[in-house]
Amino acid sequence: MKLVIAFLAIVLVLSSASSRAGFAVHVIDGDTLDVDGFRHRLHGIDAPEAGQACSGSDGLDWSCGRAAIEKIEELVSGKHVTCDSRGSDGYGRLISVCVADGREINATMVEVGLAWAFRKYTADYVPLEDAARSRGIGIWQAPTQTAWDYREAHWQAAVQSVPDGSCPIKGNISRKNVKIYHVPWSKDYPKTRIDPSRGERWFCSEADAVAAGWRAPAWGR
Repeated sequence: MKLVIAFLAIVLVLSSASSRAGFAVHVIDGDTLDVDGFRHRLHGIDAPEAGQACSGSDGLDWSCGRAAIEKIEELVSGKHVTCDSRGSDGYGRLISVCVADGREINATMVEVGLAWAFRKYTADYVPLEDAARSRGIGIWQAPTQTAWDYREAHWQAAVQSVPDGSCPIKGNISRKNVKIYHVPWSKDYPKTRIDPSRGERWFCSEADAVAAGWRAPAWGR
């Protein structure tokens, strides 16, 4: 009997770790959200970064990063959100497929042209990406830099202008004493200044920043 009880306890713990549900949802960016205190990076997709602009069919740039955030906010607002975890990454986030009142968020973001299928990790959303591209919607209106190329370009530019070229991440401490790190592609990166006398510092990786007690900024609500 004791063995049975112990086995059931393990099953319950594993089930709790892999599936989270709740109404307390906070959107971080176009592919990351908090559900009842647990941070989920949406599996298989890569949305434009918060400060990223994309090319439009009219020849003008539009704020695709902001549009992606607003779309997720629309999808989860007032909804019951369930996230099924596929594992975790090096930043303490769960890699998850999230559903809002029966509608999968990951798939929807790719379907409406506000995220790329993250082919580096999975082909799950490639058919939806192909369909969005053929319709010329969202990020597919015109040739646009992918989110991963956008991040790489900003990283390479930053390493040329920081004290230690291998450590361009800014570990800022806010007026409310909140430790927030800004990567080179963060929309607040250019205006963030590092003052070592206040305990602020530079980091070489996001994992280092998280391990030291800093967190990423949140761009949604």
